[in-house]
Amino acid sequence: MTTETSPATGRRYPLTMVCAVFRVPRTTVYAQTAVVVMVTGKRGPRTSGTDDDLVAAIRAVLAESPFHGEGHRKVRVRLRAHGWRVGKNRVLRLMRLHRLLAPQRTGHSHGDPAHVGTITTERPNVMWGTDATRFYTERDGWCWFFGAIDHASDDIVGWHVAKIGDRWAALEPIHQGVRDAFGAFGKDVARGLAIRSDWGPQYVADAFRSELAWLGITHSPSFVGEPQCNGVIERFMRTLKEQCLWLHRFHTLDEARIVIAAFIERYNHQWLIERLGHRTPATARQEMLAVAA
Repeated sequence: MTTETSPATGRRYPLTMVCAVFRVPRTTVYAQTAVVVMVTGKRGPRTSGTDDDLVAAIRAVLAESPFHGEGHRKVRVRLRAHGWRVGKNRVLRLMRLHRLLAPQRTGHSHGDPAHVGTITTERPNVMWGTDATRFYTERDGWCWFFGAIDHASDDIVGWHVAKIGDRWAALEPIHQGVRDAFGAFGKDVARGLAIRSDWGPQYVADAFRSELAWLGITHSPSFVGEPQCNGVIERFMRTLKEQCLWLHRFHTLDEARIVIAAFIERYNHQWLIERLGHRTPATARQEMLAVAA
């Protein structure tokens, strides 16, 4: 009836009048005559590129990266250099769907019984963390790596590999860092700097502590059983193992020294750190020192 024309007015009958005459609810008429348009696909604004193209770009970024097992956040940052402006959730979804994420070891939950706050600093050369790990060589057997890292910029300020991992080997990265950061090596030259370490025998030795005191460095050991207190260097040791030590089969200590040196250089100048705004350690140190000056 709504398509019929009234002979008196010359206009079509309104729906309200038709429903009133036939005693039919208008909602029923609307429900039976409505055209439902099904919209498929992702809601919201159209994103740049298809998922297939983005997956190809992600694979290319992973292949070009000098590191192994980088997560979706760093992949997203590296995609920007290729002109991709995408959200991290989309990158995570596609990397998870195509099994491009590195496997993660599930851990247990940690409480905070021993410390609160943060161990990172606002500017370089306020606190360094130091630790050691062992690796195997075919000719020389088990050898040691010692490293020291800045708690502000996360760059390796000194490192040393040796067959014997004693207190003198543990001091070598500190000596390197002091010479480079403070421009000299002598009594009280590094006053104001603190060294964070665990309770390994190298770090509780009298020779190690006496050398720090002579340089003017405050020794700040972590709480017993709380590796989070020394988390900056602990996180680097994980990176060192995953990106270098576990990927090579070293024949001699000299060969390991060359490979590790190349990795340290690559880490300081190419490794992206999220808490630093996805800057490299070398860039972060340079910019932090410029602000402090």
